[in-house]
Amino acid sequence: MDEQAWWGLIEEARAEAGGHADDRDSPDDPLVDIVTRRLAELDGAAIVAFEVMMVRVADSAYRRPLWNAAYLIEGGCGDDGFMDFRAGLMLLGRSVFARAVADPDSLADVPTVVRMGQDDKGWIGCEGLHYAPKNAYARVMGETATFDAAVEDVLRAMRRPEGPSGDDWDVEDDEETRRRLPRLSALFL
Repeated sequence: MDEQAWWGLIEEARAEAGGHADDRDSPDDPLVDIVTRRLAELDGAAIVAFEVMMVRVADSAYRRPLWNAAYLIEGGCGDDGFMDFRAGLMLLGRSVFARAVADPDSLADVPTVVRMGQDDKGWIGCEGLHYAPKNAYARVMGETATFDAAVEDVLRAMRRPEGPSGDDWDVEDDEETRRRLPRLSALFL
């Protein structure tokens, strides 16, 4: 599965979710289930390819400035939290994702982020997306051992980042954070 097809599946799922596509905090959030169901319409190899592309897309956002933006938005963000934040960011669609990777301060334009800054309602992070491919594979193939083995084989051969790239700063330094993320700082500091 190439990146275009990967994003196409995400965008189709978003369209199906309609008004529920952007907020992972909603108790009736349907998006992960929609992605899982759409993946279950594929064969096992395509589901593995989706998982591998998801890792590639997540790796492209493994950037310190974005992590610092996530920290500011969520009031803290460790390793697992940043994995979930990037997964949720993927579910916001390709254009929001690409803008956020290039300019994390652009997240101040995302309605869910604005709500989070105003009344502490809403959420971006999505742990559930990490499980969607494996769950879909289990539905299609009746097991997951071959999924795990196939994904591990591909990931072992991939060149992956050893750590986050980009400029770092102490996100708890309000002055520096205001300088680097002025629009997000206006919402959260």
